[in-house]
Amino acid sequence: MANSRKSTHIEFILMMASLMSLSSLSLDALLPALPEIGDAIRVADPHKNQWLITMMFLGLGTGQLLSGPLSDSFGRKKVLYFGIIVFTIASLVCVYATSLEMMLTGRIMQGFGLSAPRTVSMAMTRDKFSGDRMARIISFVTAIFILVPVIAPTFGQLILNWLGWESIFHSQLIFGILVTIWLWQRQPETLKQEYKLKFERSIFRNGLKEFFKYRQAVIFTISIGLILGAFLAYLSACQQIYQVQYGLVEEFPLIFAGIAIGIGIATFLNGRIVMRFGMLKIATTSFIIFTSLSLLYVILFYGKPNPDIWVLLGFFLVILCCVGFIFGNQNALALQPLGHIAGIGSALVGFFSTLMGVPIANLIGRFVDVTVLPIFIGFSICGMLSLSLIAYFKYHENK
Repeated sequence: MANSRKSTHIEFILMMASLMSLSSLSLDALLPALPEIGDAIRVADPHKNQWLITMMFLGLGTGQLLSGPLSDSFGRKKVLYFGIIVFTIASLVCVYATSLEMMLTGRIMQGFGLSAPRTVSMAMTRDKFSGDRMARIISFVTAIFILVPVIAPTFGQLILNWLGWESIFHSQLIFGILVTIWLWQRQPETLKQEYKLKFERSIFRNGLKEFFKYRQAVIFTISIGLILGAFLAYLSACQQIYQVQYGLVEEFPLIFAGIAIGIGIATFLNGRIVMRFGMLKIATTSFIIFTSLSLLYVILFYGKPNPDIWVLLGFFLVILCCVGFIFGNQNALALQPLGHIAGIGSALVGFFSTLMGVPIANLIGRFVDVTVLPIFIGFSICGMLSLSLIAYFKYHENK
Protein backbone atom coordinates (compact mmCIF):
# COMPACT_ATOMS: atom_id res chain seq x y z
CA MET A 1 0.00 0.00 0.00
CA ALA A 2 2.82 2.40 0.93
CA ASN A 3 4.68 1.63 -2.31
CA SER A 4 1.50 2.18 -4.32
CA ARG A 5 0.93 5.55 -2.63
CA LYS A 6 4.57 6.53 -3.25
CA SER A 7 4.27 5.55 -6.91
CA THR A 8 1.09 7.62 -7.23
CA HIS A 9 2.80 10.62 -5.66
CA ILE A 10 5.77 10.27 -8.03
CA GLU A 11 3.51 10.21 -11.07
CA PHE A 12 1.58 13.20 -9.71
CA ILE A 13 4.81 15.15 -9.20
CA LEU A 14 6.02 14.30 -12.71
CA MET A 15 2.67 15.25 -14.22
CA MET A 16 2.45 18.60 -12.40
CA ALA A 17 6.07 19.33 -13.33
CA SER A 18 5.26 18.62 -16.98
CA LEU A 19 2.29 20.98 -16.87
CA MET A 20 4.45 23.74 -15.39
CA SER A 21 7.18 22.95 -17.92
CA LEU A 22 4.98 23.99 -20.81
CA SER A 23 5.52 27.65 -19.97
CA SER A 24 9.22 27.10 -19.28
CA LEU A 25 9.72 25.35 -22.62
CA SER A 26 7.84 28.14 -24.40
CA LEU A 27 10.19 30.67 -22.82
CA ASP A 28 13.61 29.06 -22.69
CA ALA A 29 13.68 27.16 -25.98
CA LEU A 30 13.14 30.50 -27.72
CA LEU A 31 16.17 32.24 -26.19
CA PRO A 32 18.80 31.18 -28.80
CA ALA A 33 16.41 32.14 -31.60
CA LEU A 34 15.63 35.71 -30.46
CA PRO A 35 18.02 37.40 -32.93
CA GLU A 36 16.73 35.27 -35.85
CA ILE A 37 13.11 35.90 -34.95
CA GLY A 38 13.84 39.61 -34.61
CA ASP A 39 15.38 39.66 -38.08
CA ALA A 40 12.47 37.65 -39.55
CA ILE A 41 9.83 40.08 -38.25
CA ARG A 42 12.05 43.13 -38.89
CA VAL A 43 12.68 44.35 -35.31
CA ALA A 44 14.94 47.41 -35.54
CA ASP A 45 15.88 47.65 -31.84
CA PRO A 46 17.50 44.41 -30.48
CA HIS A 47 16.37 45.33 -26.95
CA LYS A 48 12.78 44.75 -28.08
CA ASN A 49 13.56 41.06 -28.64
CA GLN A 50 13.36 40.74 -24.83
CA TRP A 51 9.65 41.55 -25.11
CA LEU A 52 9.10 38.08 -26.61
CA ILE A 53 9.95 36.74 -23.15
CA THR A 54 8.37 39.28 -20.81
CA MET A 55 5.12 39.73 -22.75
CA MET A 56 4.37 36.04 -22.48
CA PHE A 57 4.44 36.48 -18.71
CA LEU A 58 1.86 39.23 -19.09
CA GLY A 59 -0.47 36.67 -20.69
CA LEU A 60 0.35 34.14 -17.99
CA GLY A 61 -0.53 36.58 -15.23
CA THR A 62 -3.76 37.95 -16.66
CA GLY A 63 -4.97 34.55 -17.90
CA GLN A 64 -4.92 33.17 -14.39
CA LEU A 65 -7.70 35.58 -13.44
CA LEU A 66 -9.97 33.57 -15.72
CA SER A 67 -8.55 30.07 -15.38
CA GLY A 68 -8.53 30.22 -11.56
CA PRO A 69 -12.24 31.00 -11.03
CA LEU A 70 -13.26 28.67 -13.87
CA SER A 71 -11.31 25.80 -12.33
CA ASP A 72 -13.07 26.38 -8.98
CA SER A 73 -16.44 26.14 -10.73
CA PHE A 74 -16.07 23.59 -13.52
CA GLY A 75 -13.10 21.51 -12.37
CA ARG A 76 -9.37 21.58 -12.95
CA LYS A 77 -9.21 19.33 -16.00
CA LYS A 78 -11.83 21.08 -18.16
CA VAL A 79 -10.05 24.39 -17.74
CA LEU A 80 -6.76 22.78 -18.71
CA TYR A 81 -8.26 21.53 -21.98
CA PHE A 82 -9.55 25.01 -22.79
CA GLY A 83 -6.12 26.51 -22.12
CA ILE A 84 -4.37 24.06 -24.44
CA ILE A 85 -6.78 24.97 -27.26
CA VAL A 86 -5.91 28.67 -26.81
CA PHE A 87 -2.21 27.78 -26.69
CA THR A 88 -2.54 25.84 -29.96
CA ILE A 89 -4.10 28.78 -31.77
CA ALA A 90 -1.53 31.18 -30.30
CA SER A 91 1.40 28.99 -31.41
CA LEU A 92 0.14 29.11 -34.99
CA VAL A 93 -0.14 32.91 -34.75
CA CYS A 94 3.54 33.04 -33.72
CA VAL A 95 4.62 30.73 -36.54
CA TYR A 96 2.98 32.91 -39.19
CA ALA A 97 3.79 36.28 -37.59
CA THR A 98 5.11 38.92 -39.99
CA SER A 99 5.57 41.81 -37.54
CA LEU A 100 6.57 42.46 -33.95
CA GLU A 101 2.99 43.37 -33.07
CA MET A 102 1.65 40.09 -34.45
CA MET A 103 4.35 38.07 -32.71
CA LEU A 104 3.71 39.80 -29.37
CA THR A 105 -0.02 39.13 -29.78
CA GLY A 106 0.76 35.45 -30.26
CA ARG A 107 3.11 35.40 -27.27
CA ILE A 108 0.56 37.07 -24.99
CA MET A 109 -2.05 34.55 -26.21
CA GLN A 110 0.39 31.70 -25.55
CA GLY A 111 0.83 32.94 -22.02
CA PHE A 112 -2.93 33.32 -21.63
CA GLY A 113 -3.47 29.71 -22.72
CA LEU A 114 -0.63 28.36 -20.58
CA SER A 115 -2.04 30.12 -17.53
CA ALA A 116 -4.48 27.19 -17.34
CA PRO A 117 -1.91 24.39 -16.81
CA ARG A 118 0.08 26.71 -14.53
CA THR A 119 -2.97 27.46 -12.36
CA VAL A 120 -4.32 23.93 -12.52
CA SER A 121 -1.02 22.40 -11.41
CA MET A 122 -0.83 24.66 -8.35
CA ALA A 123 -4.53 24.23 -7.53
CA MET A 124 -4.32 20.44 -7.85
CA THR A 125 -1.31 20.42 -5.53
CA ARG A 126 -3.19 22.58 -3.00
CA ASP A 127 -6.24 20.28 -3.35
CA LYS A 128 -4.16 17.28 -2.28
CA PHE A 129 -1.61 18.74 0.18
CA SER A 130 -1.13 21.54 2.72
CA GLY A 131 1.51 23.17 4.95
CA ASP A 132 5.15 22.07 4.83
CA ARG A 133 4.07 18.93 2.97
CA MET A 134 2.67 21.12 0.20
CA ALA A 135 5.94 23.08 0.12
CA ARG A 136 7.79 19.77 -0.17
CA ILE A 137 5.67 18.63 -3.13
CA ILE A 138 5.96 22.04 -4.81
CA SER A 139 9.73 21.91 -4.37
CA PHE A 140 9.96 18.49 -6.01
CA VAL A 141 7.64 19.62 -8.80
CA THR A 142 9.73 22.76 -9.33
CA ALA A 143 13.02 20.81 -9.21
CA ILE A 144 11.87 18.55 -12.04
CA PHE A 145 10.31 21.38 -14.00
CA ILE A 146 13.61 23.28 -13.80
CA LEU A 147 15.21 20.46 -15.80
CA VAL A 148 13.46 21.97 -18.81
CA PRO A 149 15.59 25.16 -18.79
CA VAL A 150 18.64 22.88 -18.60
CA ILE A 151 17.90 21.34 -21.99
CA ALA A 152 15.53 23.88 -23.57
CA PRO A 153 18.12 26.35 -24.97
CA THR A 154 20.21 23.51 -26.42
CA PHE A 155 17.06 21.90 -27.78
CA GLY A 156 16.00 25.23 -29.24
CA GLN A 157 19.45 25.77 -30.78
CA LEU A 158 19.37 22.35 -32.44
CA ILE A 159 15.91 22.90 -33.89
CA LEU A 160 16.93 26.39 -34.99
CA ASN A 161 19.96 25.03 -36.83
CA TRP A 162 18.15 22.10 -38.45
CA LEU A 163 14.59 23.25 -39.05
CA GLY A 164 14.30 26.99 -38.39
CA TRP A 165 12.77 29.02 -35.57
CA GLU A 166 9.18 28.18 -36.59
CA SER A 167 9.72 24.54 -35.61
CA ILE A 168 10.48 25.60 -32.02
CA PHE A 169 6.82 26.61 -31.73
CA HIS A 170 5.73 23.32 -33.34
CA SER A 171 7.73 21.29 -30.78
CA GLN A 172 6.15 23.20 -27.88
CA LEU A 173 2.72 22.45 -29.24
CA ILE A 174 3.40 18.71 -29.60
CA PHE A 175 4.70 18.51 -26.02
CA GLY A 176 1.62 20.33 -24.71
CA ILE A 177 -0.76 17.94 -26.44
CA LEU A 178 1.10 14.86 -25.14
CA VAL A 179 1.05 16.12 -21.53
CA THR A 180 -2.67 16.89 -21.81
CA ILE A 181 -3.41 13.36 -23.04
CA TRP A 182 -1.40 11.97 -20.11
CA LEU A 183 -3.39 13.99 -17.58
CA TRP A 184 -6.69 13.08 -19.29
CA GLN A 185 -5.91 9.37 -19.01
CA ARG A 186 -4.20 9.15 -15.63
CA GLN A 187 -5.18 11.97 -13.27
CA PRO A 188 -8.64 12.04 -11.64
CA GLU A 189 -10.30 15.37 -10.95
CA THR A 190 -8.98 16.74 -7.63
CA LEU A 191 -11.68 19.36 -6.96
CA LYS A 192 -14.23 17.77 -4.67
CA GLN A 193 -17.88 18.35 -5.50
CA GLU A 194 -18.57 20.12 -2.20
CA TYR A 195 -15.82 22.68 -2.91
CA LYS A 196 -17.12 23.66 -6.33
CA LEU A 197 -18.27 27.27 -6.51
CA LYS A 198 -21.18 28.45 -8.60
CA PHE A 199 -19.81 30.42 -11.52
CA GLU A 200 -21.20 33.93 -11.38
CA ARG A 201 -19.94 37.47 -11.66
CA SER A 202 -19.46 37.73 -7.90
CA ILE A 203 -17.05 34.76 -7.75
CA PHE A 204 -14.04 36.92 -8.58
CA ARG A 205 -15.14 39.77 -6.32
CA ASN A 206 -15.70 37.37 -3.42
CA GLY A 207 -12.40 35.64 -4.08
CA LEU A 208 -10.61 38.98 -4.12
CA LYS A 209 -12.16 39.95 -0.79
CA GLU A 210 -11.17 36.59 0.66
CA PHE A 211 -7.62 36.95 -0.64
CA PHE A 212 -7.12 40.37 0.97
CA LYS A 213 -8.43 39.07 4.30
CA TYR A 214 -5.18 37.16 4.80
CA ARG A 215 -2.08 39.25 5.51
CA GLN A 216 0.12 36.22 4.85
CA ALA A 217 -1.23 35.73 1.32
CA VAL A 218 -0.81 39.40 0.41
CA ILE A 219 2.70 39.81 1.85
CA PHE A 220 4.16 36.72 0.24
CA THR A 221 2.45 37.44 -3.09
CA ILE A 222 4.19 40.82 -3.18
CA SER A 223 7.45 39.10 -2.26
CA ILE A 224 6.95 36.60 -5.10
CA GLY A 225 6.41 39.53 -7.48
CA LEU A 226 9.70 41.09 -6.44
CA ILE A 227 11.76 37.94 -6.81
CA LEU A 228 9.97 37.07 -10.05
CA GLY A 229 10.84 40.49 -11.46
CA ALA A 230 14.49 39.98 -10.55
CA PHE A 231 14.55 36.49 -12.06
CA LEU A 232 12.75 37.59 -15.23
CA ALA A 233 15.26 40.41 -15.67
CA TYR A 234 18.03 37.80 -15.73
CA LEU A 235 16.05 35.43 -17.94
CA SER A 236 15.15 38.03 -20.57
CA ALA A 237 18.64 39.60 -20.65
CA CYS A 238 20.85 36.51 -20.37
CA GLN A 239 21.08 36.02 -24.16
CA GLN A 240 22.32 39.59 -24.55
CA ILE A 241 24.70 39.25 -21.60
CA TYR A 242 26.39 36.01 -22.64
CA GLN A 243 26.22 36.29 -26.43
CA VAL A 244 26.61 40.04 -26.94
CA GLN A 245 28.54 41.38 -23.96
CA TYR A 246 30.80 38.34 -23.54
CA GLY A 247 30.70 36.97 -27.12
CA LEU A 248 29.86 33.45 -25.91
CA VAL A 249 27.49 32.53 -28.74
CA GLU A 250 28.14 28.78 -28.93
CA GLU A 251 28.65 28.42 -25.18
CA PHE A 252 25.38 30.16 -24.25
CA PRO A 253 23.16 27.02 -24.05
CA LEU A 254 25.74 25.25 -21.84
CA ILE A 255 26.09 28.24 -19.51
CA PHE A 256 22.32 28.57 -19.25
CA ALA A 257 22.01 24.85 -18.56
CA GLY A 258 24.67 24.95 -15.83
CA ILE A 259 22.88 27.77 -13.98
CA ALA A 260 19.55 25.95 -14.35
CA ILE A 261 21.04 22.74 -12.93
CA GLY A 262 22.18 24.69 -9.87
CA ILE A 263 18.69 26.13 -9.38
CA GLY A 264 17.19 22.65 -9.81
CA ILE A 265 19.52 21.12 -7.21
CA ALA A 266 18.68 23.91 -4.76
CA THR A 267 14.96 23.39 -5.30
CA PHE A 268 15.31 19.63 -4.84
CA LEU A 269 17.28 20.12 -1.63
CA ASN A 270 14.57 22.44 -0.39
CA GLY A 271 12.07 19.62 -0.79
CA ARG A 272 14.32 17.41 1.34
CA ILE A 273 14.84 19.88 4.21
CA VAL A 274 11.66 21.96 4.34
CA MET A 275 9.89 19.51 6.66
CA ARG A 276 12.77 19.88 9.10
CA PHE A 277 13.39 23.62 9.07
CA GLY A 278 10.09 25.07 7.81
CA MET A 279 9.16 27.26 4.85
CA LEU A 280 9.66 30.66 6.44
CA LYS A 281 13.10 30.02 7.92
CA ILE A 282 14.52 28.68 4.65
CA ALA A 283 13.01 31.51 2.60
CA THR A 284 14.37 34.15 5.00
CA THR A 285 17.89 32.70 5.02
CA SER A 286 17.89 32.44 1.23
CA PHE A 287 16.80 36.05 0.85
CA ILE A 288 19.61 37.20 3.18
CA ILE A 289 22.22 35.41 1.05
CA PHE A 290 20.59 36.56 -2.20
CA THR A 291 20.59 40.21 -1.12
CA SER A 292 24.05 40.20 0.48
CA LEU A 293 25.79 38.75 -2.57
CA SER A 294 23.94 41.11 -4.93
CA LEU A 295 25.05 44.11 -2.85
CA LEU A 296 28.61 42.75 -2.75
CA TYR A 297 28.71 42.59 -6.56
CA VAL A 298 27.43 46.19 -6.81
CA ILE A 299 30.09 47.40 -4.35
CA LEU A 300 32.91 45.55 -6.12
CA PHE A 301 32.08 46.43 -9.72
CA TYR A 302 30.16 49.72 -9.61
CA GLY A 303 31.45 51.97 -12.41
CA LYS A 304 33.73 49.20 -13.72
CA PRO A 305 33.51 46.96 -16.81
CA ASN A 306 32.21 43.42 -16.58
CA PRO A 307 34.41 41.06 -14.55
CA ASP A 308 35.89 37.83 -15.86
CA ILE A 309 33.14 35.45 -16.99
CA TRP A 310 33.98 32.94 -14.23
CA VAL A 311 33.54 35.61 -11.56
CA LEU A 312 30.18 36.57 -13.03
CA LEU A 313 29.04 32.97 -13.24
CA GLY A 314 30.05 32.38 -9.63
CA PHE A 315 27.85 35.24 -8.46
CA PHE A 316 24.95 34.22 -10.71
CA LEU A 317 25.13 30.58 -9.66
CA VAL A 318 24.93 31.21 -5.91
CA ILE A 319 22.37 34.01 -6.16
CA LEU A 320 20.06 32.09 -8.49
CA CYS A 321 20.41 28.94 -6.37
CA CYS A 322 18.91 31.04 -3.59
CA VAL A 323 15.97 31.65 -5.93
CA GLY A 324 15.58 27.86 -6.08
CA PHE A 325 15.09 27.82 -2.30
CA ILE A 326 12.80 30.85 -2.38
CA PHE A 327 10.19 30.14 -5.06
CA GLY A 328 8.58 26.96 -3.72
CA ASN A 329 8.44 28.24 -0.14
CA GLN A 330 7.08 31.66 -1.08
CA ASN A 331 4.31 30.11 -3.19
CA ALA A 332 3.40 27.67 -0.43
CA LEU A 333 3.36 30.47 2.16
CA ALA A 334 1.10 32.61 -0.03
CA LEU A 335 -1.30 29.72 -0.77
CA GLN A 336 -1.36 28.27 2.74
CA PRO A 337 -4.40 30.26 4.01
CA LEU A 338 -6.27 29.96 0.68
CA GLY A 339 -7.02 26.24 0.59
CA HIS A 340 -10.79 26.82 0.48
CA ILE A 341 -10.39 28.88 -2.73
CA ALA A 342 -7.34 27.10 -4.17
CA GLY A 343 -8.18 27.83 -7.82
CA ILE A 344 -8.85 31.55 -7.63
CA GLY A 345 -6.32 31.82 -4.79
CA SER A 346 -3.48 30.47 -6.96
CA ALA A 347 -4.76 32.66 -9.82
CA LEU A 348 -4.63 35.83 -7.71
CA VAL A 349 -1.18 34.97 -6.37
CA GLY A 350 -0.01 34.40 -9.93
CA PHE A 351 -1.71 37.49 -11.33
CA PHE A 352 -0.52 39.99 -8.74
CA SER A 353 3.02 38.61 -8.67
CA THR A 354 3.24 38.69 -12.47
CA LEU A 355 1.68 42.17 -12.58
CA MET A 356 4.63 43.26 -10.44
CA GLY A 357 7.28 41.06 -12.00
CA VAL A 358 6.92 41.98 -15.69
CA PRO A 359 7.32 45.79 -15.26
CA ILE A 360 10.22 45.25 -12.85
CA ALA A 361 11.95 42.99 -15.39
CA ASN A 362 11.34 45.41 -18.25
CA LEU A 363 12.64 48.33 -16.17
CA ILE A 364 15.84 46.50 -15.23
CA GLY A 365 16.28 45.17 -18.78
CA ARG A 366 16.24 48.69 -20.24
CA PHE A 367 19.54 49.44 -18.51
CA VAL A 368 21.33 46.20 -19.44
CA ASP A 369 23.41 47.52 -22.33
CA VAL A 370 27.18 47.34 -21.91
CA THR A 371 27.46 45.87 -18.39
CA VAL A 372 25.65 43.38 -16.17
CA LEU A 373 25.61 45.79 -13.20
CA PRO A 374 21.92 46.81 -13.60
CA ILE A 375 20.89 43.19 -13.03
CA PHE A 376 22.63 43.10 -9.66
CA ILE A 377 21.28 46.50 -8.66
CA GLY A 378 17.80 45.14 -9.42
CA PHE A 379 18.55 41.99 -7.42
CA SER A 380 19.68 44.09 -4.45
CA ILE A 381 16.60 46.32 -4.39
CA CYS A 382 14.16 43.41 -4.80
CA GLY A 383 15.95 41.43 -2.11
CA MET A 384 15.94 44.26 0.43
CA LEU A 385 12.25 44.97 -0.15
CA SER A 386 11.42 41.26 0.27
CA LEU A 387 13.36 41.06 3.54
CA SER A 388 11.44 44.09 4.78
CA LEU A 389 8.16 42.37 3.98
CA ILE A 390 9.23 39.21 5.80
CA ALA A 391 10.28 41.26 8.84
CA TYR A 392 6.88 43.00 8.79
CA PHE A 393 5.10 39.64 8.62
CA LYS A 394 7.13 38.18 11.50
CA TYR A 395 6.53 41.27 13.62
CA HIS A 396 2.75 41.00 13.30
CA GLU A 397 2.78 37.23 13.75
CA ASN A 398 4.64 37.55 17.03
CA LYS A 399 2.45 40.33 18.44
